[in-house]
Amino acid sequence: MTKGSSPVQTISSQALGNGRNGTGRVTKEIARRAFRTMLEARILEEKLAALYRSGKIVGGVFLGRGQEALSVALGVHLRRGDIYAPLIRDQAGRLAFGDTILDTLRTYLGSSLGSMRGRDGNIHRGRPSEGYHAMISHLGAMVSTVCGGLVAKRFRGETGAVGATCIGDGGTSTGSFHEGMNMAAVEKLPMVVVVANNQFSYSTPNDRQFACGDLLTRAAGYGITGRRAIGNDLIDCLEVIGEAVAAARAGEGPQLVVADLLRLVGHSEQDDASYIPAALKESPLGRDCLDIAEDQLLENEWVTDTELSSWRAAVKAEVEETVGKVLREPAPDPAEEDWNAFSVVGRNLSGEDEE
Repeated sequence: MTKGSSPVQTISSQALGNGRNGTGRVTKEIARRAFRTMLEARILEEKLAALYRSGKIVGGVFLGRGQEALSVALGVHLRRGDIYAPLIRDQAGRLAFGDTILDTLRTYLGSSLGSMRGRDGNIHRGRPSEGYHAMISHLGAMVSTVCGGLVAKRFRGETGAVGATCIGDGGTSTGSFHEGMNMAAVEKLPMVVVVANNQFSYSTPNDRQFACGDLLTRAAGYGITGRRAIGNDLIDCLEVIGEAVAAARAGEGPQLVVADLLRLVGHSEQDDASYIPAALKESPLGRDCLDIAEDQLLENEWVTDTELSSWRAAVKAEVEETVGKVLREPAPDPAEEDWNAFSVVGRNLSGEDEE
């Protein structure tokens, strides 16, 4: 751990001990849970892409391929009572935080039985009363939203909760990001912001997006702790983000985690990502996090080939069965709509009304 002249503590993954050989603080149980969730997210999103191409999904489809390790590492370290505000590539984190394959498909396919009742875009789903925020499309906005939620908890005398959100490299250029980070720093809020530096803000490369040599240096400007993670390395992400969440929960103030990785798909399903150089795809950044995680678990004897095959088969079967179920469910009917605000009518993640 190093400390510079500014109040920021810049902590590298190497300083923490990356645990790639099973050492460090990552347990077999959390690694298995995280990998299984990554697998669920990947198989589910592959099905979403197929449904989009067949005309079953209205609106955009944004896949998290290549970012599952980073996303799941945040979701698995949060707990009930925390605030989680995911972005468009955080299906793995969503599932880890308690979202379900069923509600995901209900939202994408517009079922009226979903938690969003078929009302909004497929990525704008959440459960605010349980700390699961519905995403706002404007980049940077969720940083401010999480700040507000944490301040509200402080006003109510609630302690021990962490607020967390993810953002891309391009989103760090927005005013809302700056305002939210500055507020969190001044108020010493227990907030974790994970930056997925996937090299392109849509099609804009990093050198046209920001002039600083390293996004991690932004932590110094806010006077908060900065940490680096290897974005496609599951064990490293689990360690670094686990440390960040624990530090925030212990009262050490906001934590900024910057993870370098590569988005392995286009910005959305209508984007062919032709602007990404072949050399970058073939670099270490371009390695698939799912492949890396599988190798790590097998190397540490935390999973067997038989288990992996069983998990894949089980998830594929669940996704296919759930798609069939949701396609038979009713779409929203304007004649029966009650037009209550989302916050007024509570619904659980299975889509059923609460008592």
